[in-house]
Amino acid sequence: AITTLGTGDDEQMIDALQGTYKSNFMLHYNFPPYSVGEVGRFGFTGRREIGHGKLAWRALQAVLPAATDFPYTIRVVSEITESNGSSSMASVCGGSLSMMDAAVPLKAPVAGVAMGLILEDNGDYAILSDILGDEDHLGDMDFKVAGTEEGITSLQMDIKVAGITPEIMEKALAQAKAGRLHILGEMNKALSAGRQEFSAHAPRIETMTVPTDKIREVIGSGGKVIREIVEVSGAKVDINDEGIIKIASPNNESIKTARDMIHAIVAEPEEGMIYDGKVVKIVDFGAFVNFFGKRDGLVHVSQIENRRLNHPSDVLKEGQQVKVKLLGFDDRGKVRLSMKVVDQETGEEISGDKKE
Repeated sequence: AITTLGTGDDEQMIDALQGTYKSNFMLHYNFPPYSVGEVGRFGFTGRREIGHGKLAWRALQAVLPAATDFPYTIRVVSEITESNGSSSMASVCGGSLSMMDAAVPLKAPVAGVAMGLILEDNGDYAILSDILGDEDHLGDMDFKVAGTEEGITSLQMDIKVAGITPEIMEKALAQAKAGRLHILGEMNKALSAGRQEFSAHAPRIETMTVPTDKIREVIGSGGKVIREIVEVSGAKVDINDEGIIKIASPNNESIKTARDMIHAIVAEPEEGMIYDGKVVKIVDFGAFVNFFGKRDGLVHVSQIENRRLNHPSDVLKEGQQVKVKLLGFDDRGKVRLSMKVVDQETGEEISGDKKE
């Protein structure tokens, strides 16, 4: 089995009777003719492959982490290379190990086993564990049971008799549990716990949440702002209606750049903090400085230096990089900035003694 990790763009869209929704977990089961020694063409996916894949999907879906804890889209492909038993239960075991190897934090490992039944006319019976192809073909039951050490996550029964007794069902489930625990023990020898590190080829994904009233600002008119974030950072950025943003990139630096750009858009500047800025306009009474993303504030001429200036242009020019402290907001909500209380070389605040 092979596990591939993707982003929100890779989720499967399900067109169901109740409406359309998306799934972040896919399991594809492939059963080529050569796996049973036959020669044939690869055609469309058949009902058998869809059914076996869905059974394995149900077995594994129960132990997946919450999307908020693991914001990846997961695709597991089970390639059956040889079959003389239950390939769907093999897909459960292989899929569980594959996801653990891919650093998917499963709640618990999952294994599966197929149980069989030989029922005589006089009521005598024998329950078989891990049945072979002939035992499936000639026997009276194919009972697939998958789960963890704690319980069952998926099961399916095919029977060729009119029915089975509660006693047979109870014994079959008990025997299936013993077989499942044995298989989990063998799997544990190969991989006892999930990997802690992702593959070098897997995307890194971080999530952040913004207020819903800020979503429009992050996206921008016609998607202009979010496209700029993607182009500048090189990361893939997805945002939903709840304000949850997923940032994906193989490069951690790209994720940091995108996160900082989004934070600059949605965050509010704090009074008393020092920011990097750029002079965008000089007027007689001071200079307007762009800081904290797209925000502008006024540095009054009296707040530029600790001396009297005839005009702000004596020491400033448009496009100049400066460091400013946010003093507060005036009655109209306009930002008041100061340069003279900040060391323009180090960016540190100048104490009162030093200003004197």
